[in-house]
Amino acid sequence: MTQAIGARINADLSARSGGGILARMETEISTVLEEILQIWSLLRLQVQNMALPSRLWQIAIIAVLIVLAWVFDRWAQPRMRDWLRSLDNRPTWQLRILLTMNRRLKLMSFTVMIWVALWTMRTITPFPSRSYILALVASLSTAWLAVVFGTRLVRNPAARWVVRWGLWIWVTLFLLGITDEVGQALDRIAFTLGEFRLSALTFLKAVVLIAGLLTVARIVSSSSAEQIRRNEAISPSMRVLLVKVLQILLFGAAFFVGLRVVGVDLTGLAVLSGAIGVGLGFGLQKVVSNLVSGVIILLDKSIKPGDVISLGETFGWINTLGARYASITTRDGKEFLIPNEDLITGQVVNWSHSNNFVRIDVYFGTAYDNDPHAVRRIAIEAASGVKRVLSSRPPVCHIVGFGDSSVDYILRFWITDPSAGLTNIRGNVYLALWDAFKAEGITIPFPQREVRVINEAVPVDVSGGD
Repeated sequence: MTQAIGARINADLSARSGGGILARMETEISTVLEEILQIWSLLRLQVQNMALPSRLWQIAIIAVLIVLAWVFDRWAQPRMRDWLRSLDNRPTWQLRILLTMNRRLKLMSFTVMIWVALWTMRTITPFPSRSYILALVASLSTAWLAVVFGTRLVRNPAARWVVRWGLWIWVTLFLLGITDEVGQALDRIAFTLGEFRLSALTFLKAVVLIAGLLTVARIVSSSSAEQIRRNEAISPSMRVLLVKVLQILLFGAAFFVGLRVVGVDLTGLAVLSGAIGVGLGFGLQKVVSNLVSGVIILLDKSIKPGDVISLGETFGWINTLGARYASITTRDGKEFLIPNEDLITGQVVNWSHSNNFVRIDVYFGTAYDNDPHAVRRIAIEAASGVKRVLSSRPPVCHIVGFGDSSVDYILRFWITDPSAGLTNIRGNVYLALWDAFKAEGITIPFPQREVRVINEAVPVDVSGGD
């Protein structure tokens, strides 16, 4: 009957067309229809076999187990959620697994009950046909449950959805024994352009396989990146560079290997990528410049995460070095995204390039009546008592000039934590100087001006004279 229908359709289409491309299309369509009809015949045969009394009993058992699983889910799910809310200080991965179990309680309970029913049925009767449907459904539910937990490794929701449904469909077809028939039907549905042919089967395989390989690449790159970041023998900038190179290699390899495995010819893709690269090179010069500048920064180690830098009016420490920009956080909580090109071409003050020692200068003045030797000693002692001022590099104080109203001094001291702020440490040192000068009677002068008022009237000659 199937062959007769396919032949009738083929003859009808041939009568309407004139050959050539239309003839090939007719052949393809008729072949696809034949494949679909064959699959339909297999499914119809399976449905007819379900009408046997022994299999009807199995279907009834499955229906009862579904109802029991639904009742158990309604009872246990809210109680398990309340228990999850009470958990504290648990690792994130454990909470995610428990939350997934809570959402899949119905499927989990059904899987357990169907295996118990299958074991009971095989204990009661030795005939495999009387437990065939139970075994099939038990295998399906177990495979679906494994797919649910396995796809939790895919973090991207869209990719997880694609991989999950792709695996569900494939597992179902595999256990039903119709993967070859469905595969042939999907392979017949194809798009052809010259020598390039893309079938629905190839497309689906590529999507699922690439999503799976990208997930594996993400897991490997995350674990490898964590080991690289913990390696103290590698400089911080080199760690960032190694992590980025590793991610590019792994994700790129996953993408191209996935295409190659499903049979996509990469020769044309390489030519197309070259043409696109030339166009992007002209249109995205700034972006490419920032990318190259980022690689140079990571290689020459001039700036690394954790460094305290000043660029123009921006002062802060580097959080991350990205492919296009560097993230700098200031003391007031603002986060600046500085393009990598500006860090290469601009004048950057790196307060912690080779070490964390930073020298800070504080200027002040005292009255001429105060002893300069005592002023210097008191200033050094006051600065030495301020927290964060290094004792290993003690402060020094020098006279820098004689002003109009005061003797001018400079006080220099060192710190090792510029990321904690510079203005606050200057303010603390000024306060220490104020308190010490008050206690020792040292006067801090202010400009004074002398104003004379002349009261004598100036005589004015009002008489006319020659």
